[in-house]
Amino acid sequence: MIKKIIVNDLMQTGYEYTLSEPPGKIFSPEFKPELTPFQMLKLGVFGGKYMTDCRDEFPKSWFKNARLCRERHDPKLNFFKVNASQPLSYWRKKGWIYWEDPRGWFQWYCRYYMGRRCPDDERQRKRWKAIKRHTAQIKKNCSPGDFSCRPKQRQVLLHWAYDSRKL
Repeated sequence: MIKKIIVNDLMQTGYEYTLSEPPGKIFSPEFKPELTPFQMLKLGVFGGKYMTDCRDEFPKSWFKNARLCRERHDPKLNFFKVNASQPLSYWRKKGWIYWEDPRGWFQWYCRYYMGRRCPDDERQRKRWKAIKRHTAQIKKNCSPGDFSCRPKQRQVLLHWAYDSRKL
């Protein structure tokens, strides 16, 4: 069943897309995120500032226990309590922002998870896959379960739906 979504938030007004797949299912075979958007928001990502104005677009359950802060980016809300983010201006300058997802990769992932498919999917999946290289550094330099070792890299992985708590 195809469902139409109309977005009206601080970054997009009147943007429309369709959900053509069931939520959380029928992903590209090489795309296997370890965490759902719901789990990421609950754990603490992006200093809690991400998606504070676009709750209407996604399931209410995602925000029930989400670690969010409307006023500012607060690294203490991140699972690993460190700032592992670059400002959106940096991402724009690098050309990493696709026009349909002005908030970046996580917005793309949330929409992909919900069932949207778009022309940027392959590029975003490749970016996701490339981030996994950080797991090698954690495995090489940290004892298993030592969250104090390389917390910034661990938080980056969390931002990309990799669960470094398992490393």
